[in-house]
Amino acid sequence: MRDVTPAPGTLDPIETASRDELTALQLARLRGTLAHAYDNVPHYREAFAAHGVHPSDLTDLSDISRFPLTTKDDLRANYPFGMFAVPRERVLRLHASSGTTGRPTVVGYTAADLDTWASLMARSIRASGGRPGDIVHVAYGYGLFTGGLGAHYGAERLGCTVVPVSGGMTERQAMLIRDFRPDVIMVTPSYLLAIVDEMERQGLDPRASSLQVGILGAEPWTEDMRLEIETRLDMHAVDVYGLSEVMGPGVANECAETKDGLTIWEDHFYPEIVDPDTGEVLPEGARGELVITSLTKEAMPVIRYRTRDLTRLLPGTARTMRRLEKITGRSDDMMIVRGVNVFPTQIEELLLREPALSPHFQCVLTRRDRLDALTVRVEHRPDATPSAARDAADALQRAVKGAVGVTIAVEVLAPGTVERSAGKMRRVIDNR
Repeated sequence: MRDVTPAPGTLDPIETASRDELTALQLARLRGTLAHAYDNVPHYREAFAAHGVHPSDLTDLSDISRFPLTTKDDLRANYPFGMFAVPRERVLRLHASSGTTGRPTVVGYTAADLDTWASLMARSIRASGGRPGDIVHVAYGYGLFTGGLGAHYGAERLGCTVVPVSGGMTERQAMLIRDFRPDVIMVTPSYLLAIVDEMERQGLDPRASSLQVGILGAEPWTEDMRLEIETRLDMHAVDVYGLSEVMGPGVANECAETKDGLTIWEDHFYPEIVDPDTGEVLPEGARGELVITSLTKEAMPVIRYRTRDLTRLLPGTARTMRRLEKITGRSDDMMIVRGVNVFPTQIEELLLREPALSPHFQCVLTRRDRLDALTVRVEHRPDATPSAARDAADALQRAVKGAVGVTIAVEVLAPGTVERSAGKMRRVIDNR
């Protein structure tokens, strides 16, 4: 694997600024964001008034806790352009979520917003170990999803050659990796494993590929998944974080030289951790729900946006800015099985410890005789014997019972049986 230590003088000055300098910048930008939202977005003006606060009340960063939280429902209620803080004519691009409830969440970007986004993605790719001149294979989806275009323009800003493959057509993905010899791949971790499986099916050795860095996001994944990917591809696997409502990918990124959590780019985003149930701010280091306030967005500032992602804030290491612990799941992805909270990442972590089981799995929830039941459908590895697969299934049942406290059923399937996704993997199927 390549040396990913940053060359002297290549970091943005703010990445190594003192905490005092960073805090002063955040306070100035936060005051400006609150005033911009209050003056130009009726939703925020009404929400601030209902909470008895005004932008002028913010005299310290901690005062942000006095302001109301923003949820996805607020964005949907103001569909399509009600959260914009600039005239629609100044909005140069629109993105939107999938809109599973019928109304997607819409986000807009001014020219300055797109410039900021490209710069932050370039910073993220560099932090991951990407370098100017690299060939970057982008297998995130393009279109209304922010992943593909966010990665694309960031890689170009860094000075890379971009291969805009998008998701799907897995056979072609493997062929282009073989023929174009990219240095970096940007993709969801679950789809990367599908590409690796296809490379092996074609008789290619993934470890002999040109790939040096994988920048993987859009879904929670574990350290065991990182080990699986780095072992099978002989490359650095690095986490990137973002969400459309806040900007897209590039809100935070792991630094490849430490791989110890996601450095949040605090010059553009102010993070808090709150209790998922009460919304109360938790002390630094406590685990809870991530809340983000944008500091530089023009078209659509977001004030204390509830991400539903579960993590905690940690001191900076490779950079001055604080880190997010690797996100273990989302509060809205949590399964409650007979009163026990279960996350797909907990299942993933335990099944990847069984050599006969593959990372391709889904959690299927059903209800029998008014009681919830969880079945883990998982593929065995191609070289696993039937007896080894049965033993692994039994071991996984015991491990989940011991570590999580819930009894599950395990259904071991042939390779290629579990649904594949070119984007975010659907880990939970709730048939209750």
